[in-house]
Amino acid sequence: MGTVTEVDVNREIEKAERVADHVVDADQHVNPPPTMWADYLSPQFRDQAPRLESDDEFDYVVFEGQRRKINLMSSQAGRRYEEYKNAGKLSDQRKGGWLVENRLDDMDKDGIDVAVIYAPGPLQTADFDLYIDSFAGCNRWLMDFCSNDPKRLHGIAYIPMVDVDQAIKMLREARAMGAVGVNIPAFPQTRKAFTKQNAQAMALTGDTGSELQYRDREFDRFWAAACDLDVAITFHLGGRVSRFSDKVNFLPDMPMARVAMLEVAGILCYGGVFDRFPDLRVGLIEAGVGWMPWACAFMDRTWEMQRHWTECDTKHPPSYYWDQNIYGSFIWDPPGVQMRHSPGCKNIMWSSDYPHSETTFPNSQKAIASNFEGVPKADRDWIIGGCAEKFYGLK
Repeated sequence: MGTVTEVDVNREIEKAERVADHVVDADQHVNPPPTMWADYLSPQFRDQAPRLESDDEFDYVVFEGQRRKINLMSSQAGRRYEEYKNAGKLSDQRKGGWLVENRLDDMDKDGIDVAVIYAPGPLQTADFDLYIDSFAGCNRWLMDFCSNDPKRLHGIAYIPMVDVDQAIKMLREARAMGAVGVNIPAFPQTRKAFTKQNAQAMALTGDTGSELQYRDREFDRFWAAACDLDVAITFHLGGRVSRFSDKVNFLPDMPMARVAMLEVAGILCYGGVFDRFPDLRVGLIEAGVGWMPWACAFMDRTWEMQRHWTECDTKHPPSYYWDQNIYGSFIWDPPGVQMRHSPGCKNIMWSSDYPHSETTFPNSQKAIASNFEGVPKADRDWIIGGCAEKFYGLK
């Protein structure tokens, strides 16, 4: 296959023929330019913000003594599959990734009425204090972005889970800014595991070797605050992070990143978190959903056979909590749609993943038609709208 040298990612697209009257996209993203940090970090950190440099072929992020090419894997919207590339310039990204008027236009063309949008996450820095501040900085940028059309754009803030009091404070701040949910790492973070190299990955994964886990009572104050604020808690493919720049391992990593989210759900279910906080809503975002009925069947049988000697005193089998408290989102998952009435698949939501490399844009209406072929309208409308509205509290 030849190398594609010039692609107009911002080419005009035709407005899609609508399949459904109302579509809520449960998972979109933003890609603000690195220059935004100079405006959105707290004042004491702004002189440390990344800078942008360019040559004829690439734009570079210059930060903490490193000069790194702009990575494009989080912004492939507007490209055909054979046009994907890993690095380039900001101009190689579709403008809807950071300009709100372009985002709304792309949503209109793609048949998306409402979008739930995830923040880009923290800086990859060696400075721990700057790292924590960058969570708040990216959240401020996102909420400013969403404020341009608060009826159609709803933000999900990223918060660290190093210190419970700090996490509760940032949870309250995010909710006050209008966030409908917060994304936390799959496992608690620890200061000892923090390095510059893993800083961004830790925002999704945390420290898998942490002595504390979310089942522990240390985190009950956080779950209580989430319930009091009526805010959704999400985990975004953090059980295992795909190696996006690694051509050899990227493909086998992708499915493993989905099913790895079972460990997160298992810790919460078996750990009694949902018994203590029955109103807690947890989302496994972008994890796919077809594996969830199998997971529930396996977890239930394991619980029935092994709960006595393990002293697992939860009131119900795991599938009960999955149907009451756990939600999942998918991009392309016909098997999951077919199993929508099975335990584990009753709270599922569709998303386009705009503008990431898995996005259905600009063919989201065709994707919906394909995923929901033969599905009754009421069931389809729940999965492409009603479920996300319930989970994120949009109504």
